[in-house]
Amino acid sequence: MKAPVSTIGEKLKEIRTRKKLSLDEVSRFTEVSKPMLGQIERRQSVPTITTLWKIATGLKTPLSSFLEERQADYTVISIDKSRVISENDGKMRAYPLFTYDPVRSVEMFFIEFDSGCSHISDKHDDGVEEYVFVLSGKLQMILGETEIIISEKQSLRFKADISHSYNNPFENICTVYNTIFYPQK
Repeated sequence: MKAPVSTIGEKLKEIRTRKKLSLDEVSRFTEVSKPMLGQIERRQSVPTITTLWKIATGLKTPLSSFLEERQADYTVISIDKSRVISENDGKMRAYPLFTYDPVRSVEMFFIEFDSGCSHISDKHDDGVEEYVFVLSGKLQMILGETEIIISEKQSLRFKADISHSYNNPFENICTVYNTIFYPQK
């Protein structure tokens, strides 16, 4: 994790460059001196919260954006067998690919359902949506009182604020990607 001074300076320069502003212009908008802004960008000074608030307000940028760590351009994830979440006597195995991310409000799993597996999920909070993409096999979904069969290479999107179940009454294993989107708070 980078020290805050590094992150704030990088963010300030990135925002200023993206908005095509000079240090003089940023100084006028924020009422922070040009030398102070330069020191912050060069990572020679850490602004006080008051100064940072002035900068964020003047640049019309959320204060928290100066404190967020830069995300990698890409992330490669492999199924980690040691992190498996299993249920139904091991007939359902869920592998967290991307754990819950509060910035994106999403999480993603790779799930295997053996033949005969049945998993009931309680309803989620209002606004939660699930996306299920079947990679192999078939999956029976029960959404409230509605039964839906999803076959290989088919997807299902549903509002998950109802009781729902994942069932594999079929002969072959079923593998899916399950992505859950949570409403922004």
